[in-house]
Amino acid sequence: MGVFKIGVLDFETVGQGSAEGSRLAGNAKPYNRTKMFTDAIKAAGHIPVVYKVEKCQMFFGEKAVILYNNKKIKGCDVLIPRIDFSLGIDLEISIIKQFQLMGIPVLNQYLPISRAKNKLRTLQILTRSKIPVPKTIIARRIQDVDEAVKRIGGYPVVIKVPFGSYGREVALLESRRSLYSALDILLRRDTTSIFLVQEYVAESDNCDYRAFVVGDKVIASMKRQARAGDFRSNLELGGTATSIALSDDEQKIAVRAAKSVGLSICGVDLLHSKNGPVVMEINANPGLKGITDASGVDVAGEIIKYAAKVAHQHKTQK
Repeated sequence: MGVFKIGVLDFETVGQGSAEGSRLAGNAKPYNRTKMFTDAIKAAGHIPVVYKVEKCQMFFGEKAVILYNNKKIKGCDVLIPRIDFSLGIDLEISIIKQFQLMGIPVLNQYLPISRAKNKLRTLQILTRSKIPVPKTIIARRIQDVDEAVKRIGGYPVVIKVPFGSYGREVALLESRRSLYSALDILLRRDTTSIFLVQEYVAESDNCDYRAFVVGDKVIASMKRQARAGDFRSNLELGGTATSIALSDDEQKIAVRAAKSVGLSICGVDLLHSKNGPVVMEINANPGLKGITDASGVDVAGEIIKYAAKVAHQHKTQK
């Protein structure tokens, strides 16, 4: 296929940063996801090009271009964005759209990332695509919660905000007694009054299953188990990961979920409910180290293989 310039758009210093991107719970040594990509790019015989977002400027004239350290960039053959924040997402990821406007193939693109970062929009898309999800009600007023809880089957329930990530801005309510304090904390930390009331899938036993989707297949998977006393299985919060083989049905659901949102690379989190697997969340910026260690799969290497394939297809279509 040839040698390609594979770009990595690094958002590391934008927003609040990523707990998983710098350190997994229980790991004393932080790791750099951008370096994992550049190492994989070099190992595959391609040329890495790293763009630090804080050094990028969008320029509008006759054409949309990007300046890097005040100089016009030459671009790359394919671009992989790495986004580590949730606040102000639509504004910040406009830089991704600028690369697209320059004719550079991007994995993942602006619109799919925006969809996946918004839990409400993700639920709309998954439901329309007939992909199973936990029962969820979107509310704005605290006085509507009692009826919402009844409608989804009673306590316990999970309360979330639309743009939370890494297990933050999520609470499990065992009874009505803790409702007001939990909502007060969550909404005080978020920029919207909208919140999600979601059924707690008790049969999942505080664990979920991550399918790492690249292109049209699941390339790695793991089981994440919450630490004692918690229901959130995120590795950043002390959860543990083990390798697991997903069923054909689970893999098909994960790939369908990724395609419905439009993501080329993502982590699809599944729960085992009494009615079968349901999609809990789609992560447009899935961590690499946890699933690499758990599954034994060179996840970064698989992503680079796919990126090179996209770059080749793009060049041959010109």
